[in-house]
Amino acid sequence: MAQPWLGYWPDDADDPKVDVRREAVTLISPDGAIVRGILWTPPSGTWTTAIALTHPRGDFSVHYACPLLAAAGYAVLGFSTRYVNNDIDCLHEACIVDVKTGIDELRRRGARHVIALGNSGGGSLMALAQAHGGLEADGFIALAAHPGEGVFMLQVIDPSVTDESDPFSVDDSLDMYHPDNGWRPWPQPCSYTAEFLTRYRAAQRDRVARIDATARASLAARDDARSEVAELEPGTAEWSHARRRSVFGPYFTVFRTLADPAYLDLSIDPDDRVLGSVFATGDPLVANYGFGGLARAMSARGWLSTWSGLSSGAKLADTMGSVMCPTLVIHPTGDTEIRLHQARAIRDAAGASDVTAHELHGAPHYLHGHRREAAEIMVQWCRDRFG
Repeated sequence: MAQPWLGYWPDDADDPKVDVRREAVTLISPDGAIVRGILWTPPSGTWTTAIALTHPRGDFSVHYACPLLAAAGYAVLGFSTRYVNNDIDCLHEACIVDVKTGIDELRRRGARHVIALGNSGGGSLMALAQAHGGLEADGFIALAAHPGEGVFMLQVIDPSVTDESDPFSVDDSLDMYHPDNGWRPWPQPCSYTAEFLTRYRAAQRDRVARIDATARASLAARDDARSEVAELEPGTAEWSHARRRSVFGPYFTVFRTLADPAYLDLSIDPDDRVLGSVFATGDPLVANYGFGGLARAMSARGWLSTWSGLSSGAKLADTMGSVMCPTLVIHPTGDTEIRLHQARAIRDAAGASDVTAHELHGAPHYLHGHRREAAEIMVQWCRDRFG
């Protein structure tokens, strides 16, 4: 069994104590991408309703919900998109093709009903697939889902960066780790003023807008080179140089992408969370400046499609209205990353007439200690609607 801190992966507490079946599944999407996963089925091997779950880059084939839901009588296809473990060039428009590929396979295998389960960043992906990908799920579950990866980036990107090529460049007036702004050394709680937060949030949007502009300019330069190639004589030196620019895929580094003042000031959007971030053990500064991070290396088009809160189409505020099937929203109130008001906004934006919401009090983002409770809620909701 995996260690509990590994997030999505099942740990000993997730063992349903029955012999659920597992089958490795490899699919080819209509555009030739490989979609891999595990189909979990009940001990009897008999099922009529299936649940599909995935994430833009996470491997959900061994998601903690899979064995618990399979033990309750459902087929569960946990799978990964073509961008598993690497979202440097992640295009959500391609991810929804992979989502449909997985759900089509469940229909082919005889599922009468298919439920799309969107956990964390999978929530905005599943809703996008429902809104724009021709996906016709019979039910939708948002489990610890945030408003979209780009929207989340707007919340956590460090606006004090003054030079995108220098990881240590900083505008002190926008630095959440400067004592003049209310910071105190970890693990002391910090206190940021409303005025600072207003400037901070505006500067976060400004930084994303600047990165967007850089990404768009690099893609525009490639498009211009393509037009130039069409007008030049093939084989000439000018044509050769233009052709190189026409196929160039620009990449860039995005430093310091985990800096939400709410990590250190629990009076901001108060809920049941503890100090800190799910991305760091202890002081969140380690995640902001250290290894890893979110969107640290991105292609220009990958940034715009996935991590830009201003350009990405994967925003639940825009897509939930198109989710017309019965909808269940489960929010862990101890989540260090997702705010209570965001979960309630997801609930309120749903286009379905049948919307149910549950708040798991004190539960963290990965639901450790609350996974069975969440599974029971999902199972009862499914049984009431699909048998």
